Amino acid sequence: MEFITDYKVENYILDTRWEDLPDEVKTRAKGCGLDLMTALILGSQGEQFRNGVRISKYMIPGDITVPGCRETFSFPGAAVALGHASNSFDIDDGHNMIKGHPGTSFVGAVMAAGLEKDISYREYLTTLVVCYDIAVRSGLSLQDYYGFLHSTGAYGAVSSAAGIGRIFGFTREQLNTAISMAEFHAPLTPVMISVEYPSMNKDGAPFGVLTGTFAALDTLAGETAKGYLLEMPAYKDLADSLGKRYEILNLYFKPYTCCRWAHQPIRASIELMQKEGFTWEDVEHVTVHTFDSASKLSKIVPKDTDEAQYNIAYPVAAAIVNGDLGYLQVCNANLGDERVLSVMKRLSFDVDPEMEAQFPAKRLAWVEFSLKDGRNMKTPVYAADGEASDHVDNAWLTAKFRRITAPFFTPEAQDSLLETMMEKEGLSLREVVAEVNRWLLKED
Repeated sequence: MEFITDYKVENYILDTRWEDLPDEVKTRAKGCGLDLMTALILGSQGEQFRNGVRISKYMIPGDITVPGCRETFSFPGAAVALGHASNSFDIDDGHNMIKGHPGTSFVGAVMAAGLEKDISYREYLTTLVVCYDIAVRSGLSLQDYYGFLHSTGAYGAVSSAAGIGRIFGFTREQLNTAISMAEFHAPLTPVMISVEYPSMNKDGAPFGVLTGTFAALDTLAGETAKGYLLEMPAYKDLADSLGKRYEILNLYFKPYTCCRWAHQPIRASIELMQKEGFTWEDVEHVTVHTFDSASKLSKIVPKDTDEAQYNIAYPVAAAIVNGDLGYLQVCNANLGDERVLSVMKRLSFDVDPEMEAQFPAKRLAWVEFSLKDGRNMKTPVYAADGEASDHVDNAWLTAKFRRITAPFFTPEAQDSLLETMMEKEGLSLREVVAEVNRWLLKED
C-alpha cells in the first residue's frame, strides 16, 4: 500500500471559494441547501432525531440551535442530533454510482460546525459543494478498494471530517490527519442488511457524522494519523478531477419519502391512475417488474416509519391509495390505514432481466395493473423522477419543498423560507436556522 501525500485533496477543500465556482454549481448549491433543509425539517419530527437529542445529553452543553428543536447543543451534540435527523425520512439526495446518499452523509457535521463558528450561509453552501466532491470520491475509492458496498455512513465519516476541517480553519496537515483518521474508523454500513431487514440502521448516516466529528476533534486534541485511499496512485484520477468535475451536478433528488428503489413503481402507478381515471378500489392485482435489489426490499406490514420507508410493498400501496408518498403517508401515526394494507395484499414483484441488466447506472421498473372490470394495463418503463439525467433545476426542488413541507408550513411560511434560502446567501447560517424555527416552532 503506497500513499502519496501531495495535499491535492486538502488544498481543494481549504482553498475553494464561492466566487470561483461556476454559476451552475452555485445555483445547484442553493438547491441542495434547500433540499437538505427539507430533509432536516422532516427529520426533526421523527423518533430518530429525538434519539439523537437524548444522546447529546451525555455531552457538554452549548448554545447551538438546530432546525426543529428548542433545546440547544454543543458542537458535537448538534452534530449527533442533526446526523440522526438528516436521513430519518429518506427524502435526501443520492448518487447512483456510490449507491447512497452523499448529502446526508455530512450535512449534520457541516451544519453543526457552521453554527459553532457562525459562518455565512454562502460559506455553508460552499462547504456543501466541497463535501459532495469528497463524499462521492471517497465512496468510489472505498467500494473499489474493498470490493464491498460501503454505503453512506462510511464515506460520510470522511466528508464530515473534511467539512469540519474547512470550517474550523485546519491546516492542510491537520486536515490530512482528520481525513485519515475518519476513513480508518469509518463504519462498515452493510446497507443491504438494512434493505432486507429495515430499521433505523438504514444507511448509517448518524455514525458516519459521529466518526467524522470525533476525527476532527481528535485531531485538535493532538492525535495523529496517516494515509487514506484518495492518496493512493490507483485513485489519482479521482483526486486530479477535483475542481474540474463537480459531483454536486451529478446527484439525483427524491420526490418520495422512501428508498429510491421504490420510486419507479410509485411514479408509474400514480401517473397511470391519473391518466386512466381509476382508483385503488378498482384494482384486482398489481405486478411490479423491477431489478433484483429493489425486489429484495422488505414487503412486511410496517410497525414503524423505518419499516415503511425501507420497503417496496408499503410505499407502492400507499401511493396507489393516496396519489402521493410524503411525510403523512409514512409517519408512525398513519401506518394502520386499512386501505393501504388491503392494497399491499394485491401486490406481487417480478425481477425483469432487462431492468436488472441496467442497474445501478439506471434504476428502472414498470407496473402491470389488473382491474376488477377485467381490464389489464401496463405502464411504460419508468426511471425515478429527479435523476441527474433529468437536469433537475431549482424550480423542481422548490416544488418539492412546497409539497413535502406542506404538513408543517403555511404557503406564507414557505414563501418566506424560500426567499431566505434561495436569495439571501449573505445571511449567517444561524439566521437561516432561526428563520426556519420561527415558522416550524411558531417562534416570535
